[in-house]
Amino acid sequence: MEAFSAHPVIVRLVAVGRRLRRLDRERPWVLDALVVAAVFAMFCLPDLVHDGAGRHEVKFRFTRLPVAGTLAFQLALVLPLWWRRRAPTGAFAVIAAVFALQWALLVMVRADIALLIALYGLALHGRLRHLPWACAVMAGALGLVALRVSSVVTVGDALFFLLSAATASVALGLALRIRHAHMAALRERAVQLEVERDQRAALAAADERARVAREMHDIIGHNLSVIIGLADGGAYAAEADPGRGREALRLIAGTGREALGEIRRMLGVLRADREDGAVLRPQPGVADLDDLCERIRAAGPTVTYRTSGPLDSLDLGAQLTVYRIAQEALTNTLQHAGSTTSAQVRVTVDGPTVGIRVDDRGPAADPQVTGPPRGAAPPPGGGHGLVGMRERAALYGGTVAAGPRPGGGWTVEARLTLDPPAHPGGSTP
Repeated sequence: MEAFSAHPVIVRLVAVGRRLRRLDRERPWVLDALVVAAVFAMFCLPDLVHDGAGRHEVKFRFTRLPVAGTLAFQLALVLPLWWRRRAPTGAFAVIAAVFALQWALLVMVRADIALLIALYGLALHGRLRHLPWACAVMAGALGLVALRVSSVVTVGDALFFLLSAATASVALGLALRIRHAHMAALRERAVQLEVERDQRAALAAADERARVAREMHDIIGHNLSVIIGLADGGAYAAEADPGRGREALRLIAGTGREALGEIRRMLGVLRADREDGAVLRPQPGVADLDDLCERIRAAGPTVTYRTSGPLDSLDLGAQLTVYRIAQEALTNTLQHAGSTTSAQVRVTVDGPTVGIRVDDRGPAADPQVTGPPRGAAPPPGGGHGLVGMRERAALYGGTVAAGPRPGGGWTVEARLTLDPPAHPGGSTP
């Protein structure tokens, strides 16, 4: 089969067919004119040139017309083929009327082939509800022909031959119509798949932008809060103890370098042209919570960190979620409660449930305490940090609750459900 399709003749015919289809799309009138010209050359000119020669055996049965009369019938049969695609029903009706008149007058011309072409065009381009009526008209016209030639051929044999030709015309038109409909459906499906692919790509890009935005918010917000706390604490301590001021500057530099490194790693993952030897470090997990608490302590607050349960059994995604929720909660503590507060961080794993709870006692109430200005507790649901925590928890079918403590301060509590795995459509409070 492959050898047949690769034959030079087949290749040339396929190329010619493609050029004809392209020409038909650009200038459809050209193909219509070519069909009319080809039918006239093949079936009309012989009648005009030979003037009935070759039909002497049945010559007595037909009316002999002058050349002008024969040409008139030929043109009446062939010219309507120009509209066989734009108005197939009308073209077939005109040709059938001329055909019936011609045989009623006992005139025979080879241009009668136009009736089969018109029926084919109606089956291919016309409305299908018109096809049964056209077939009935065709059968009546062919029955008239069978009666006219009954002295030479029996009516049954004539009808068999004529109706077979008409059936072939209808079958060919319907087959090509089905093929065109199938090709149109395939093209529509291809366009739909391209649209769906573009939509999936857009959704994936939006999801990736949201993920990167969350990560950048956590990295920059946390580290800047630590740097601000260290700077404020160093400014207050510099006058009494220059050594503590220098230590604060050293911690600020270290925190800034760490933040810059995290940002470079995050953006480096997104670069398509990154070097193969680029160092990519894993995302933080529960093992990094100790370092997180140390950075917060360096900025001033007292942080107590406790865990229970098999934390190492969590997958990397769940560990990153736990780390980011705790990081965001501690960052909010540092921003709103100041550097003189104290906080407790508890992470528990109980079967499929993971709990994260961060409590702080709020800003120091003693006005004699030396330290940076103290902010108020965040309003319920305010800011983007709590929204980000809820989105992360929702990925694991979890919830996040935040609000003031009865004795003062603020509490953030999150619960994740790891079994069964949840999808991003999980509910949020």
